[in-house]
Amino acid sequence: MEAETVCIANIGPRERRKRLIFGAVSLALSVGLAAALVLRGVPLGWRVGLFVPSLSAGLGFFQWHEKT
Repeated sequence: MEAETVCIANIGPRERRKRLIFGAVSLALSVGLAAALVLRGVPLGWRVGLFVPSLSAGLGFFQWHEKT
């Protein structure tokens, strides 16, 4: 028999809101930097640095959504 998996939130509403705000700010930063780099004609190799703020945005949204 398989055990049923239950997901219980381990953070409260205040911490979830912090993670949502962090994700939104990181996303805005990523989009703003991407636009600036594209408009200035920066080579593609330099745009790889956008991975870090994009990853931060994804993690913030994932933690907010999954309540972890």
